[in-house]
Amino acid sequence: MFKKLVSLVLAVVFVFTAAISLASCGESSGNDDENPVKVDKSLITGDPSAIKVGVVLIGDENEGYSYSHIKGIENAAAALGIAKSQILWKYSIAEDSACGDAITDLVQQGCDIIFTNSYGHQSYAEQAAREYPDVTFVAMTGDTAKKAGLPNFCNAFTKIYEARYVSGVVAGLKLKELIDKGELTKEKRPENFDKNGNIKIGYVGAYNYAEVVSGYTSFYLGIKSVVNNVVMQVQYTNSWFNPTAEATTAEALIADGCVVISQHADSTGAPSACQSAYEDGKLVFSVGYNVSMLKVAPDVALTSATNKWDRYYAYALLQIINGEPVATNWAEGYETDAVAITKLGKNVAEGTAEYVKGVIEKIKNGELHVFDTSTFAVNGETVTEAFATDTDGDFINDTDNAVFDGYYHESYFQSAPSFSLRIDGIYEAREFED
Repeated sequence: MFKKLVSLVLAVVFVFTAAISLASCGESSGNDDENPVKVDKSLITGDPSAIKVGVVLIGDENEGYSYSHIKGIENAAAALGIAKSQILWKYSIAEDSACGDAITDLVQQGCDIIFTNSYGHQSYAEQAAREYPDVTFVAMTGDTAKKAGLPNFCNAFTKIYEARYVSGVVAGLKLKELIDKGELTKEKRPENFDKNGNIKIGYVGAYNYAEVVSGYTSFYLGIKSVVNNVVMQVQYTNSWFNPTAEATTAEALIADGCVVISQHADSTGAPSACQSAYEDGKLVFSVGYNVSMLKVAPDVALTSATNKWDRYYAYALLQIINGEPVATNWAEGYETDAVAITKLGKNVAEGTAEYVKGVIEKIKNGELHVFDTSTFAVNGETVTEAFATDTDGDFINDTDNAVFDGYYHESYFQSAPSFSLRIDGIYEAREFED
């Protein structure tokens, strides 16, 4: 019964969101600037000029993740007829008491809805929701709204794992091309293989949170859907944005023989390191995050997984304009154009664009599930149970078994990613088995 209820609620949100996102047109490269959301004006029943919007950001326009939120809000506002003067920004707000102060200031300035964009902002947003019941608070990437049970406190995320899977497919196709052309063989390039003949790939992660684990696992599974004999090493920087640390980590992975380096970190550090290594004669390619990395890595950037945040912001702001509640948990993916991959690089494998279109269509129609349990194992065993929700705050999921119908249902019980299994073939913060 619970599953049916959740499905019904999500279906209502999906229909309303689709009415917004499907109004967009053109072929997206993943950039909100190039394909901004469009809104059917007949959906607007309130007065867009009557609301005020507050935004608390962990970074600014110089940091990819926050930049994507900034453009998402700006494009959504423009589509809805919300003036720039109605949006109040708080840039580079740390995940501490400064966040609480910023939120309070936005409330006092009359904001009707306040968005925060980093996980560490969540507790301050939830506390403010308790203190100011007439203001709606959205903790983007958060996971406590369901448990809090407050009508004015919400969480939102995209199904970015779908785009990460597709970006992995792009990388897998490149590996296959290199193999087919005889450029990537154990005899010619032994440093790129482990002792079992598996191709080495690497991943620069920020933290060992479920959000990052979900992302690197989906990327890995995307590669394996094309080239099965791959292993991946994940190394953490313990920072969302640290260009130096990200570059250094990528350099270490390249030195260890990784042919592809992807990332869940917010700077251009890793792609830049890959470009430099490539120019020095290394065989290495890059898959980025948030924004296209072609400007800093023109030869090695294959694509980036990205969020189309304006799809959510258009939905949430329209709800506020119309005096309607915002969904407690919102998560959409390719089905509503909420995720994408950026423009393909010049060195992707031939036929990649058409192949990727087919994969995306399979995700949309439900033929392909990213976390299909027949495609991975944990300690050699097929997974039949994996929980999605942490009820006691110890960061260990202990309820809501998300494995049913043959796959792990990511972002089903809550919007934030919850997949935290460590699957076979991925080495987390340790060396390959050479």
